[in-house]
Amino acid sequence: MSKIIVFENPNFGGRSKEFTSSVPNLIKENFNDCISSLRVIGNPWLAYSDVNYRGSQFVYEEGDYATMECNDSFSSLEMVTEDLTNPQITLYEDVNYGGRSIVLTGETNLVHISFQDVASSHKVQKGVWVLYEESNRRGAQMVARASRDLPDYGSFNKKASHVRPLMPGIRSIKAEINWKKKEERVRPVTIDSICGLNQGEQEKSFSNELIKEYEGFITDSFSFSSPTQIPWGMSFSVDVGAMKADKNFSLSETFTVEKGSSNTRTEKKSIRVSLPTKIAPHTKLTVNVVRKEVNTKALVMLTIMRGSQAIVEFGEYRCQSGISITTECKEEKI
Repeated sequence: MSKIIVFENPNFGGRSKEFTSSVPNLIKENFNDCISSLRVIGNPWLAYSDVNYRGSQFVYEEGDYATMECNDSFSSLEMVTEDLTNPQITLYEDVNYGGRSIVLTGETNLVHISFQDVASSHKVQKGVWVLYEESNRRGAQMVARASRDLPDYGSFNKKASHVRPLMPGIRSIKAEINWKKKEERVRPVTIDSICGLNQGEQEKSFSNELIKEYEGFITDSFSFSSPTQIPWGMSFSVDVGAMKADKNFSLSETFTVEKGSSNTRTEKKSIRVSLPTKIAPHTKLTVNVVRKEVNTKALVMLTIMRGSQAIVEFGEYRCQSGISITTECKEEKI
């Protein structure tokens, strides 16, 4: 999944719109020249000052951009679809791929390899690259893409000082709960107490009600480690079927987690409890209604795939369950 969410104001304020495919003309989307912040999820996106992917070009990799140097200046957006793993580019000293050449497979300050202000053409074997006029990713820039060899930089000839490949976004997240090392705490809670008194010689009805209803609940939640590499808006599933102790509750065994959301869900349900019918002679009968509250927490291992690289993080799953409600009866002779 790759998408871009654009906002009218800085700090993700004002109108917003989400795109999951390239947009050649933002005028038709009623969002031309009005983007002041954005979020990218997945692979990088390119923003252009003119429609149909023309004009000045700006690169946005996965992440949040609360402020931007070029507010209100984009007219088209393009999603990067190339394979960004194992990038490789060949830079040439002269136009038409002539003169000295150098092959790069990672980010490089050209000053350090005596190739600053030298390149005039290139061939990209794999990935998408950004060439900068100044060191440390500064100054004017040019994007180089696989299968789009450029024999002549024109006005950018012999100006490149820094080169870097664009990084792939997160393509999948696998969540595994370690149930073997879960922590569980059980606490009985008295939620009601009903007393009946029979001072006579004969059995007596305990109550006009034979059944009472109480509220049971299940709440589960997920929290991320801090910090996490998972970007805002990225979602994944957690299998929590092992916690589903009561089939009468409809909480799905698959818990969908989304970075930036509350990631908490609760279900409540009425549970019926039967009461005693009679009280023995000369007896005080006390019925306590007890709910067993179970609090469980377990570590969740998150395997994050960014391109061909696997990154491991940990989160925490918690479940608070109060679905077991029973009665405890106590008789006292009087």
